[in-house]
Amino acid sequence: MVSEKPQQSVAPNPAEPLLTVRGLQKRFGSHEVIKNIDLEVSPGSVTFLIGPSGGGKSTVLRCMNFLETPSAGEITFAGERLCHTEKGRLHRASDAVLRRARAQMPMVFQHFNLFAHRTALENVIEGPILVLGRPREQAVADGRELLRRVGLLERADAYPAQLSGGQKQRVAIARAVAMEPRLILFDEPTSALDPELVAGVLDTIRSLADENRTMVVVSHEMAFARRLADRVHFVADGVIAESGSPDEIFDAPKNERLKQFIRSILH
Repeated sequence: MVSEKPQQSVAPNPAEPLLTVRGLQKRFGSHEVIKNIDLEVSPGSVTFLIGPSGGGKSTVLRCMNFLETPSAGEITFAGERLCHTEKGRLHRASDAVLRRARAQMPMVFQHFNLFAHRTALENVIEGPILVLGRPREQAVADGRELLRRVGLLERADAYPAQLSGGQKQRVAIARAVAMEPRLILFDEPTSALDPELVAGVLDTIRSLADENRTMVVVSHEMAFARRLADRVHFVADGVIAESGSPDEIFDAPKNERLKQFIRSILH
């Protein structure tokens, strides 16, 4: 499992949010998926987005690093404004700024998104070589070390089709960490896994938290959210209906929709 903290390229300023989202909206045609989202992510924190399916959690995540272009709102990451709305029109940052933000804010997807024709090691080293400009020899050494830390060094030469779902997801996590990110986004990283494979992936994510990695996690693993989160946002119907610490959200919810959601999970 990942346990040793590598050198990060840029030290975040703990006095300022690493990511700020204000007035985020997202429409697909006439369908308004995200109505109005405000949130901040502090350096070194673990933020969970929970809520019912279809409430907009994954869309919020994809707007953060512009896998989806917001319809309105303002997003600031690592001191750079990625977009803002002025006179009813969304203004995006330059392509160079957005590419830099994506490189520092990789996403671990529900369905892994590994390159099927490349080995586990090749999947991990591609970003450092092509995006960060690492020499191949260094990228390979670093990639093998990351695979060792997620318990998959012996599978370095295996192709995704030869890996279990849990192994694929741990390769995807190693690939994200290889980019020396400021923030890692997780989009329901265990929902596509068989139950017996979930624990290994959760252990890997937990070890990242132990390294003070900054993470935003969309998940239906409520017990895991309660143990790991610094801040929990309950997203329903395109808005954050309630925010708080894990104890506040799970033990003393105020919003009636959140109360119903927790009751449904308990039963």
